Amino acid sequence: MTRDQDPGKGPSVDRVSTRKRRDKALGMETAISRRDLLHDAALTTLGLTVGSTLPVDALAAGPGTSDVSVGRGPQPESYPPTRTGLRGSHPGAFEVAHGLAREGKAFPEPEDLEESYDLVVVGAGISGLAAAHYYQQRFGSDARILLLENHDDFGGHARRNEFHQGGPMVLSMGGTHNLEWWKFSKTVKGFLGEHGVNLRAMRKKKDFAYGRSAPNSPAMWFDKDTYGEDRLVANCDLTERLGPDLIDQLPISTAGRETFKAFYAGRKNVLEGYDEDEAEEYLRSISYPEFLRRHGGLTEDAIQLFAKQEHGGWGVEMRALSAMEAMEDGAPGLHLLGGGWDRDGWDYPVAMWPDGNASLARLQVAKLIQEVAPGTTADNVALAEFAYDQLDRPEHAVRLRLNSTVIRTENTDDGVAVSYVNDGRVLRVKAKHGILACYHVIIPHLFPELPKAQREAMKYQVKHPLVLTNVLLRNTDALDKLGIDNVRCPGRLHDSLFTFRGINTGGYEHDLEDKGPVSLVFWGSISPPDSAVDVHSQLRASRAQMLGLRFEDYEREVRTVLDGLLGPAGFDVQRDVLAITVNRWPHGYAYEYLDLWDEDWPDGEAPHEIARQPFGRWAIANADAGASAYTHVAIDEAFRAVRELPTPA
Repeated sequence: MTRDQDPGKGPSVDRVSTRKRRDKALGMETAISRRDLLHDAALTTLGLTVGSTLPVDALAAGPGTSDVSVGRGPQPESYPPTRTGLRGSHPGAFEVAHGLAREGKAFPEPEDLEESYDLVVVGAGISGLAAAHYYQQRFGSDARILLLENHDDFGGHARRNEFHQGGPMVLSMGGTHNLEWWKFSKTVKGFLGEHGVNLRAMRKKKDFAYGRSAPNSPAMWFDKDTYGEDRLVANCDLTERLGPDLIDQLPISTAGRETFKAFYAGRKNVLEGYDEDEAEEYLRSISYPEFLRRHGGLTEDAIQLFAKQEHGGWGVEMRALSAMEAMEDGAPGLHLLGGGWDRDGWDYPVAMWPDGNASLARLQVAKLIQEVAPGTTADNVALAEFAYDQLDRPEHAVRLRLNSTVIRTENTDDGVAVSYVNDGRVLRVKAKHGILACYHVIIPHLFPELPKAQREAMKYQVKHPLVLTNVLLRNTDALDKLGIDNVRCPGRLHDSLFTFRGINTGGYEHDLEDKGPVSLVFWGSISPPDSAVDVHSQLRASRAQMLGLRFEDYEREVRTVLDGLLGPAGFDVQRDVLAITVNRWPHGYAYEYLDLWDEDWPDGEAPHEIARQPFGRWAIANADAGASAYTHVAIDEAFRAVRELPTPA
């Protein structure tokens, strides 16, 4: 529902006219005529389908149905990283799976292909690609492997975004961000070494720090729709100790500002009398907002400023996190427990590529199928040209088939069989082994023969929705004038935004002081309604809202924010937005167990441990299998899965 529409009613003629005028002022009419037509047609067809058999050709809208760069017309169909518009889980990537899982649709009998493999992998994200690598190590470099990927690009959430609209190529990340190297196992360190990745060198070439390097960053921007006025408050970070003068700039109630002053000035241990174990148990039993109410004394409008603070980091509302989890992640409150405000030692020293972990996925593909990008190394991967027409060639030992949604997996007498939909056709291939490297909640629909306990465990792991909207700005003049490049927007759809530059790895260079063009990343999730109480309901509600938004809804949102935030500093929202890419991931972060919602299961009895058990000649590799949304976990789980495969007779 848009802001100008009442529940149960269509927008009035006056409101429609007002919105059209506003859209024109925001530049919404810039060369975007076809971006959602095929997407809407595909969804309409799905909704009107009658009968037990799904007309797969109606759902296979194909790649790039929404891919129009603002002001630049249609994008190259042959090179997915340059496509703009609605990306991530893009139109054409999910409709078949939704028909299977949501509607229980049946499919025509598959056509058997005259192809035979040693291994078939469902999913070509980092874990699926790593599984292919480890399979070659175990069973031989000449093993024939087929990777099936439902999206029009490989890498899973490690999605590369390329912009060429402003001149030299600008890279940005479309999902998985970075490498938390200090958590790496020996296995992951070895894997990166085999792909030529030098983490120490990467860290030396990174100046980017999630926007914290600007003179007045981080900042907060309060929008007129939510707070009654557009107001930018510089040097405002709720995780730091705010002084009275700064608090007085917050556009909340007078009472709310006074409670903030008392909260940030407080030093009393509110849990005095608790021993350490009792204090931790208590803090893990209440939500962070409840802690702020009971012990911080904050009013509701003050508490709401924290509500979306972990949309990017966790993909959940603060009400889904315990007080302990929130404070462990940097939310204020330790000063009320006898702690202090000293954050001088705070650092997040990740290693990064200029396209996020998409460069790692590209290194994996270049190693598995060398003809795709000959000569690619970790030193040039960000600039390497990839020939997508070489991904799926019969003469190659490893083949990667895009736009292929798996609908059925089976064990057979002598191996496995996989049925999938590609370009409207239902096809089947056979192999000696199978790896399921897709997310857990879809697997029970692909493999109904799995034990009931395993299927239920998979359904438990509801993924966290995530969205990264990259906006290519002509220059940073307005940002520089305001002295900002990292801003929280507590009243808007995306909680935060930051400029993405200062990462000079993989042969790419983008100086931290480069004035533009530059990618401005809008990062976060989507707030569920208050009626969604438990965390699984919250995640499902957020997902439904995310899928319900069209590209124009996201575009209108970012243009509105840019106009209100940067317009007063001379930003022209019609002229200075060069391209928009929306990377939406309704099934984003792997489900991680949370204090308020999950049991403390004994070893071996947690849902992810039950879910990842091998079944016949199939094994399971993904971040879900490790219940942790990190790249290194995906690699570790791929290694485990390949080891669990039985040796062929």
